[in-house]
Amino acid sequence: MIRIGMAALLIAAIAYGWSTIKALTSPKTEDVDELEKTNPVGPAFDADSAYAFCQAQCDFGPRAMNTEGHEKCREWIVEQFRKYGCKVRQQHADLKGYDGTTLKSTNIMAQYRPELTTRIMLCAHWDSRPWADNDPDEANWHKPILAANDAASGVAVMMEIARLLQTNELPSPIGVDFVCLDAEDWGTPQWAEDQTNSFESWALGAQYFSRNLPEGYEARYGILLDMVGGQGAQFYQEQISLQYASAIVKKVWRAARQAGYGSFFPKKEGGQITDDHVPLNQIAKIATIDIIPYYPDCAQSSFGPTWHTLADDMQHIDRNTLKAVGQTVIQVLWTEE
Repeated sequence: MIRIGMAALLIAAIAYGWSTIKALTSPKTEDVDELEKTNPVGPAFDADSAYAFCQAQCDFGPRAMNTEGHEKCREWIVEQFRKYGCKVRQQHADLKGYDGTTLKSTNIMAQYRPELTTRIMLCAHWDSRPWADNDPDEANWHKPILAANDAASGVAVMMEIARLLQTNELPSPIGVDFVCLDAEDWGTPQWAEDQTNSFESWALGAQYFSRNLPEGYEARYGILLDMVGGQGAQFYQEQISLQYASAIVKKVWRAARQAGYGSFFPKKEGGQITDDHVPLNQIAKIATIDIIPYYPDCAQSSFGPTWHTLADDMQHIDRNTLKAVGQTVIQVLWTEE
């Protein structure tokens, strides 16, 4: 499909006048999105609060599977969501890691308005990577990461939204589920000799959740938040999200523009990512998109320079990024009918 860009429209408007341009463009086309004015709704997302939630998780240290930090963080997440009035359920399971390790996994579902049947699912993984296998220094490849961005940021955004919902009721009769997925980041490390089943070794908690949904559970759609606090982040439209939930991609990117954060959500396609949204789409059949950063010019990784490195710490968390993502999700929830 050929689209008329804003620059071309402006040039044409000067040459021919807006009446001609109006005749060339239909209000039913996606190009109207580009002309939408900023119209934020809902409460202001507090980036400082989200930053503090991110810090609190990092204060437990690395939260890799089967560690003390992991267990203490689980207890804290449950307590926080209950504090904000959510009904919390925990889904415990023993899962097998890529190397046969038994992983003591817990998916956490915190429900706002649990009595309602029309629901939106927000999700993020909360476990941290056991190995900094993408660190520029090979000596660090077997060290656990703090995972300020690649875990804590997504949970922090959800937690701040839960806090806001406690005192700012959604205008429509819709419930929200905050799902903290475990065992996402135990995927086969780059230094492992056997890479045979590397694809299946990721998103283990999401795979289990998708095969063992709470009885009768349905969600209108899902939004996965992964690495939503990094410096210089932009969120391109991820390809699996477009394949399974293109309408939700359009909804969220439009909400970003309406909230005033379109620069963080360019209408460009990113990569195809193996993440928690894959089993949610393919197994649970919940149309789910992935809000995940794409750095096309970063030599270290297209996920950004701190991905799976020891530099994934609080010094590299940007409140502006947290704000852009959090306010966009608020916009989505407050415009849902």
